[in-house]
Amino acid sequence: MAFTIDIDEGKWSKKILEILLVDRTTNRNIIWGTDDYEILGKEYCSHYPIHFSLITGDNLNVIQPRILKTKESQGDRTKKKAEVFTPSWICNAQNNLVDKAWFEREEVFNIEKERTWESTTKKIEFPKGRTWKKYVDERRLEITCGEAPYLVSRYDTVTGNPIDLYKRIGFLDRKMRVVNENTTSEDEWLKWSERAFQSVYGFEFQGDSLLIARENLLVSYCDYMQEKLKREPEEKELLKIAKIISWNLWQMDGLTYTIPYRKPTEPNEQMTLFDFTMKEENAFCVIKDWRARKNITFKDLLNKEDDTNERK
Repeated sequence: MAFTIDIDEGKWSKKILEILLVDRTTNRNIIWGTDDYEILGKEYCSHYPIHFSLITGDNLNVIQPRILKTKESQGDRTKKKAEVFTPSWICNAQNNLVDKAWFEREEVFNIEKERTWESTTKKIEFPKGRTWKKYVDERRLEITCGEAPYLVSRYDTVTGNPIDLYKRIGFLDRKMRVVNENTTSEDEWLKWSERAFQSVYGFEFQGDSLLIARENLLVSYCDYMQEKLKREPEEKELLKIAKIISWNLWQMDGLTYTIPYRKPTEPNEQMTLFDFTMKEENAFCVIKDWRARKNITFKDLLNKEDDTNERK
């Protein structure tokens, strides 16, 4: 299952793509969240959901990564939504700072060069009292994630250059390197790769970027399985990982912690005042704590963290 930078949505089964389009807060689909596509018709308006039929078949190339969009479109998105993507060498340097704090040493996964890096080749060693399993379970969040370059780095989002598997620098890339280095059976690999995906989170306002981010994670799963198990994932395995991704990468307005525009909307839908009020109350985005096996709003999670910090 080979993928280019611009992922062909036609390579996914309908079941998988529909899961990647789900908004877990509303139990509907994620919305466009941008007016870039309104020229294509009412169903492509910013407040409306992204449906399977709108991005497949004759509409297969509607959604593209930022690097493949026109310069005019890139400029408009920067002006309207402050969309600015970070070069991979900067993502790497910042992710290295996080790992430096965790490992209590530098140059764990790579050695930084001028605007590039050189990956380490030896098996990752862990500090006393910390294990590879603990590292895989450590939760990481990329805010306003765009196409998720801090989580997975299939390509440089600024230059468009593909990045070889052994050189990838995202938080999830690092976890999957550790999983590949330490698991000794297929069952163990499947278990810990799943836990790695459960441990990384990200949110994004614009639905097209969010879908690309979700697809980038799922393609990365395929890449690491091919590297370790020398096979492509089965449909049931893709469905399981796609479900995790649809929970962990969600659509949210980072200023309000709600779904964009605060309420879900369908074309031609008539909403009463009661409906509007109910949707407003339920608009705070819901995420899943996989270890605790419960759902929680992102807002409540932040409040919980604030309370914990105040007690320290």
